[in-house]
Amino acid sequence: MRTKTLKKNKVNVVTLGCSKNIVDSEVLMTQLKANKFDVTHEASDDTAQIVIINTCGFIENAKQESIDTILRYSEAKEKGLVDKVFVTGCLSQRYKPELEKEIPNVDAYFGTRELPRLLKTLGADYKHELVGERLITTPSHYAYLKVSEGCNRPCSFCAIPLMRGKHVSKSIEDLVKEAKGLAKNGTKEIMLIAQDLSSYGIDLYEKRNLPELLKHLSDVEGIDWIRLHYAFPAQFPIEALDVMNERSNICKYIDIPLQHISDNVLKLMRRGHTKRRTIELLDQFREKVPGLAIRTTMLVGHPGETEKDFEELKEFIQQAKLDRIGVFTYSHEENTHAHTLVDDVPAEVKQERANELMAIQQDISYELNQKKIGKILKVLFDRKEGEYFIGRSEFDSPEVDNEVLVDAKSEYVRVGDFANVLIEEADFYDLKGRIV
Repeated sequence: MRTKTLKKNKVNVVTLGCSKNIVDSEVLMTQLKANKFDVTHEASDDTAQIVIINTCGFIENAKQESIDTILRYSEAKEKGLVDKVFVTGCLSQRYKPELEKEIPNVDAYFGTRELPRLLKTLGADYKHELVGERLITTPSHYAYLKVSEGCNRPCSFCAIPLMRGKHVSKSIEDLVKEAKGLAKNGTKEIMLIAQDLSSYGIDLYEKRNLPELLKHLSDVEGIDWIRLHYAFPAQFPIEALDVMNERSNICKYIDIPLQHISDNVLKLMRRGHTKRRTIELLDQFREKVPGLAIRTTMLVGHPGETEKDFEELKEFIQQAKLDRIGVFTYSHEENTHAHTLVDDVPAEVKQERANELMAIQQDISYELNQKKIGKILKVLFDRKEGEYFIGRSEFDSPEVDNEVLVDAKSEYVRVGDFANVLIEEADFYDLKGRIV
């Protein structure tokens, strides 16, 4: 029995997982709004008639969060709090038959490339003229720009090709048009995202065309910062670093997931590069772009990772002194190559190794931050929280990296604006300063 009155034609989109899912939700919301739906993103109440859950299926924790969210809205439907529940995204792409069997109360499940079918089910038309337009869910001054979809790499542990398909690049023309649209609406920073940024353009232009894309995007008026995310270390187009040096609005920042350093584990992971090549690549980065902030992720506990391999990884992290590191524990994913191997590292050992790496990186982060004291950094302010205005320098991406705090009692800056900040204090992850 219905217990409350729902707003007809109101849709609540719930996004789980990575920034690539955020972009997909923004595209979906734009299409729905053009079809006269009242659209909200992650509404705190259950007043929507329809809920669409954009799921993640990358690793076990993400899958569980997606399942818990589906169950939460399935129960809300049973109680009459919502009329319809639809599920899309990576988990739905990968496990649709199992989900239909286990949670039949959901009205329909859709894969990652079934937006037109989802819209048709809702009685909406897919409007081709809206391609490239998005209803931004991030603060308006920054946005993610997805330059390609899918991945052709054969990494043993990764299920992304199963969920996202083969690598498909967007054209430079379409991306420039999208960037101009974002800039027109007040976006000052764009973050280029892809499953494999290094392969951008290879399918369209028969070459890795990231350098050319950067040149065109950096010419877009109103875009002050361009940030590079998720570049693959093997076959990275080094010329992109020359463009970074030439163009002042390309941040001296790169997110390049290395995953490991031991040749034994890199081979087991089928990463296509070696320890020697990785170190050479990092040296090239630092030589070509002095002051470049390098962010990476490491994966511990892959089948076959020995204590010796882990010690080698620890030593590398201590010596490389990378600016930012995220650490994941290996998740044994069905239908991946690594699933054919024995998951021989106990869960508690995986977690211990992850904690050990993060402790090492915490000390490195503190050491690097101390060197910023007395320097003036250009900061883009994201929000006001408590007694502080909180922003980021060009060396930091939203949500995952360090932040710069300015006392709101004695200083004032508008959210979404840039300001120069003199750094006066530093701890493990955050900097404090005053506007100059």
